[in-house]
Amino acid sequence: MDTCGGTARGRKESIGDDLPEGPVTDLAVPSRLPAGATGNGDGVMLGHGPVRVDAFIDFLCPFCRRFELSSGPTLARLVADGLVSLVYHPMNFLDGASTTNYSTRAAAASGCAADGGRFAEYAHELFVNQPPEGGPGLSDAELAGIGHAVGLADAAFSSCVSDARYLDWAPYVTARAAALRVDATPTVLVAGAAVRPEARPIAAAVAEATG
Repeated sequence: MDTCGGTARGRKESIGDDLPEGPVTDLAVPSRLPAGATGNGDGVMLGHGPVRVDAFIDFLCPFCRRFELSSGPTLARLVADGLVSLVYHPMNFLDGASTTNYSTRAAAASGCAADGGRFAEYAHELFVNQPPEGGPGLSDAELAGIGHAVGLADAAFSSCVSDARYLDWAPYVTARAAALRVDATPTVLVAGAAVRPEARPIAAAVAEATG
């Protein structure tokens, strides 16, 4: 089921406030995880600030594109200012909306970008170059080309993409998110509480959490 966009399509925009206590322990962690992965492997963490912000995204979701282009600069500033630890969770909700499981392939490529220290830059460019739903999405060669454009010009990145090193990562990320009742993208949590996926509410929630 298409779960991108929430209320814009008549569905929930984000999860409720009653997140389950404790870790989700019944899911097998992939044998290989990207650099910067969280302790449980379900996202890539940027920054080391005191307030945790979680962003659940799908690289084929047009509302996630809108979220990144409008809120990305605010999130980057919060990370740069040392206020937050920002965790991106690349999901594959919309695999069925492409003919090549594009959401999974793009998430895998973003893991390769994390290995090269360019996750944020690469994720941004994936949204800038987001393909339409209903088609094949970007090819592996095009995914590699985006990496080259953000400074990932070495053979290691291209090989990581072509070898599909992290192809099993997005299904795991999505399964963990579903266990936490994340049922739409984009979903944003600030200090564990659901917040509208917009710059101003996120910044306000971070300010409140920092006291």
